[in-house]
Amino acid sequence: MSLIKSISGIRGTIGGKVNDNLTPLDVVKFASAFGTWLQNNKNKKDLTLVIGRDARISGQMVSSLVTATLQGLGINVVDLGLSTTPTVEIMVPELKADGGIILTASHNPKQWNALKLLNEKGEFITGENGADVLALAESEDFNYAEVDHLGKYETREDAFDIHIQQILDLPMVDVEAIKAKNFKVVLDAVNSTGGIAIPMLLDKLGCETVKLYCEPTGHFPHNPEPLKEHLGDICELVKKEKADVGVVVDPDVDRLALIDEKGEMFGEEYTLVAVADYLLKHKKGAAISNLSSSRALRDVAQSQNSEYFASAVGEVNVVTLMKEKNAVIGGEGNGGIIYPDLHYGRDSLVGVALFLTHLAKENKTVSELRAGYPSYFMGKKKIELTPEIDVDAILSKMEKEYENEDVSTVDGVKIDFENNWVHLRKSNTEPIIRIYTEAKSQEEADQLGDDIIAKIKSLI
Repeated sequence: MSLIKSISGIRGTIGGKVNDNLTPLDVVKFASAFGTWLQNNKNKKDLTLVIGRDARISGQMVSSLVTATLQGLGINVVDLGLSTTPTVEIMVPELKADGGIILTASHNPKQWNALKLLNEKGEFITGENGADVLALAESEDFNYAEVDHLGKYETREDAFDIHIQQILDLPMVDVEAIKAKNFKVVLDAVNSTGGIAIPMLLDKLGCETVKLYCEPTGHFPHNPEPLKEHLGDICELVKKEKADVGVVVDPDVDRLALIDEKGEMFGEEYTLVAVADYLLKHKKGAAISNLSSSRALRDVAQSQNSEYFASAVGEVNVVTLMKEKNAVIGGEGNGGIIYPDLHYGRDSLVGVALFLTHLAKENKTVSELRAGYPSYFMGKKKIELTPEIDVDAILSKMEKEYENEDVSTVDGVKIDFENNWVHLRKSNTEPIIRIYTEAKSQEEADQLGDDIIAKIKSLI
């Protein structure tokens, strides 16, 4: 079974049986549920939704199904075609639309696709709203429009231009400083829509772009999650081309990883750290990430006389806390930059522009910039438990066991020690506790994970 229904949307593998995989009927049912939910909650007759998709192979089919379903409900559709997650998020308020749907399975392999749901601000709908949409999908309480009241359909081809211009207009993006450096950038866009959008941005910034896997065919040449083990090709090409920096984005362009001039990973966690370092130099305020993100962001914020706060895992939780704290910068340690002066969504394009501004102004190489930040190493483990074991009870015991340490229960149990931390989160679908650790060396991070696993076993 590869159909996952959650408060943020629905995702699954294409083909197979209804309710088991992401079949055409599942797409229609879920699009109907979201459209109906909007109709039930908006006090207006004419609703408009913005849709856009990444380049994965099933995108055109899923887009056609979603479009026709929304029109069948009497909802107007503005179709951006091949787009990025942040571009759709930008265009919803730009077009004064009532919401949006992004057709992307993000970093999942090519057989996956998904519908991600946006409100009228171009932000992900809340958990409460998502639960209402799921309930509607379950009940199938839909009322489709009669023939004279079908929704209208139009396309827009200027969305990337609008998105990029908004980035170039940001006071903290110094276009002239970047142009003066003549940066040579190697880009791996995993044959999705970043291969269209990022070169357009780099061209406006006066950079030379060397393209790797930039044809939006949806045939991903490697695992599309931008992790070190998948990025050997770009690391080699950066060295061969004597480039200043390598840029890697995932299929929907909301995660940004960087490669230094030596062909070494900058560190996915450090994309946000570097951008925060630049922004907080110029404006004191709060920086936000989730509980499983690197301590390096906290250290950098404190070094700039700014505050740091951690939210529960999940973009919607980061955004909620950012708004509460009126944060200058936020995001997730997986390379997700959220810059509220532009919009409240992870955005690799604004991440590239802010990072290159920082690089230009610091007058350093990428490796020199990285060397200036605290070095931390992360470990990820899990412990599988038998179904009869109460996972919540185990987490409560761990909280009690370490009550003399700095413990957070905002999302699972996070224990902050003086020189390292561990974050325990239970799976929502199986009896597993996921264990995230961070320390000053990889060995120490891995050892901490093993020690915690041994402690959990002793408590069972």
